[in-house]
Amino acid sequence: MPAKNLDRAVKFYGEILAIELQFMDNPQMKMAFFPTRDQGVRGCVTHGNENKPNSEGTLVYLNGGEDLGTALSKVQAAGGSVIMPKTSIGENRYMAIFLDTEGNRVALHSMS
Repeated sequence: MPAKNLDRAVKFYGEILAIELQFMDNPQMKMAFFPTRDQGVRGCVTHGNENKPNSEGTLVYLNGGEDLGTALSKVQAAGGSVIMPKTSIGENRYMAIFLDTEGNRVALHSMS
């Protein structure tokens, strides 16, 4: 996900998800990776490339943990805003959507 301010974005995601992102610099951009278990697929927040935050493009879903309500309840205090509250999506359980500090529209998913 692109960030205007990488430190601010890392702080935001660290606060709402109670995680520590791992920084990595390369010549083209700065990156901070979300943690993962067992070397699985993970995402990152980037700064310095030509990507720009967007509230209308691809909707990225993040793992909201046991109950996405926990992370969602921290969004506003961390500088974001909730667009769609925790909502049942039937057998696929629950989702919510928020805007992060950078202007990205992001979703959370959880089983409860």
